[in-house]
Amino acid sequence: MRADAVRGHLDGLLLAVLEQGPLHGYAIIAAVQQRSGGVLDLKTGTIYPALNRLERLGLLSSSWDAVGERRRRCYALTEAGRGSLAGERAAWQEFTTAIGSVLNPGVQPRPAT
Repeated sequence: MRADAVRGHLDGLLLAVLEQGPLHGYAIIAAVQQRSGGVLDLKTGTIYPALNRLERLGLLSSSWDAVGERRRRCYALTEAGRGSLAGERAAWQEFTTAIGSVLNPGVQPRPAT
């Protein structure tokens, strides 16, 4: 999938994979890749600036975790992040319904839940 197809949705993707609990950067990349069936392959140069920005906005918190002699930063969703994720999901539903209505005009959109 083209990288520009993910643009604008990266925050929602990152928040969604952190909903289940804290993860470090490479685990976040792996979770997005697994959940997308291998279609989305985010690069470290893409996610780390986004994670730092989301943390500055108060949507994520982070802490250092030691694994053996190696330290890695783990990211967790905050309450504000959970609220933002709910907003991302609602916006995504509205967006996909609108685009689907244009691309598939004969198909009735499903009501939002």
